[in-house]
Amino acid sequence: MTSLFVHVEVKSRKMKHLATRKMFCYIEFMSTPRMITKTLKLRIKERHAKVLQLMASQVNQVWNFCNALSYRSIRERQQWLSGFDLQKYTAGFSQCDGILIGSATVQEVCKEYALRRKQFKKSKLRWRVSDPQKSKYSLGWIPFKGPSIRYHNGQLAFAGHRFSLWDSYGLSKYTLKAGCFTQDPRGRWYVCITVEVATKESTATQSVGIDPGCHTAFTCSDGTKLQGHWYRNLQKELGVAQRARKKNRVRAIHAKIANQRKDALHRFTTDVVRRFGAIFVGDISSRWALSGPLAKSAQDASWAMCKKMLEYKSHAAGVFYDEVKEHFTTQTCSSCSHMPPESPRGRAGLARSASCRAHGMEGIRQWKCGACGTLHDRDVNSAKNIVLSFGLLAEDARGQSRLAEGISVL
Repeated sequence: MTSLFVHVEVKSRKMKHLATRKMFCYIEFMSTPRMITKTLKLRIKERHAKVLQLMASQVNQVWNFCNALSYRSIRERQQWLSGFDLQKYTAGFSQCDGILIGSATVQEVCKEYALRRKQFKKSKLRWRVSDPQKSKYSLGWIPFKGPSIRYHNGQLAFAGHRFSLWDSYGLSKYTLKAGCFTQDPRGRWYVCITVEVATKESTATQSVGIDPGCHTAFTCSDGTKLQGHWYRNLQKELGVAQRARKKNRVRAIHAKIANQRKDALHRFTTDVVRRFGAIFVGDISSRWALSGPLAKSAQDASWAMCKKMLEYKSHAAGVFYDEVKEHFTTQTCSSCSHMPPESPRGRAGLARSASCRAHGMEGIRQWKCGACGTLHDRDVNSAKNIVLSFGLLAEDARGQSRLAEGISVL
């Protein structure tokens, strides 16, 4: 893979070691071929739903047994059973009459239960409900290990059964590893399998900054925008179905919204990874917006999902990816690095304030720098400042680093 060299201009001495470390990490990433783990998701055909539902019910039995046993051990002996301890108590379950899942699946359930109990720091987790008619029904989940599953002639062999699927990836080209069967709210079954793929060499020679937002979901420094608003486009139709208590229709609309969002994000991220050799995204998080008036827009934009897509696609394509602090990127001029009084200030300027909404006006979308006279689109200017920062963590280093000799800044 071709090595790309980076020239970093640093004015602050305290940032010199950070810039140098960032530079060498970038060069090492772009010049070293690696194997990465990728998860493939494929849909199982409908005729296998009954067998998979029975297997999922047996997985729930193991989970609930581990839940009761672990809670009793903690309450009576103050002993927290590990996944290995739980596997000893569940040994032989797969040999009982009518049990379809194998011992490897039982072991994976025990390990997953111990992991989630530790993650949520609870002595007892929720019970898994197998009856689809119950309000707290748990969607089907069947884990497996790599040696437990085989692919042959368009079918997956697992636990003595063969499952037909729509193979859009060509599973015969991969060595299958651990994974699971999962069920969505509409009752459709999918198989998620982890495989290893080699990173490719990217021929792109430019870098891009991406600014996440609420009015526009994502804005690139070259002016490309992804509008978003998938939920808002269908919320009236969803409200009608909810008031009519049509549960199946509600599930279908939610699935349509999720599919539209995934399709748009996949198209956007694939195009960005194909066109650019280095990608820098603002490190904005939806947590700050969940309790405010922007909660619905922040969740609809799905910033975390897009970042995750960009990260794993960049690694697979040999493209450098990094998240950059975006403090004051909207208010700072990307041309002269000044913060003039004409730039948007505060939430009233950055978003639609109550007074603006009352008069049918938008917040500040464009502004002109009083220092250099450059007319800026608010989101594009922020994206340009993000790519100019090149991942440096100090506020005074923003705009001081540049990519050169191979990758140019847009």
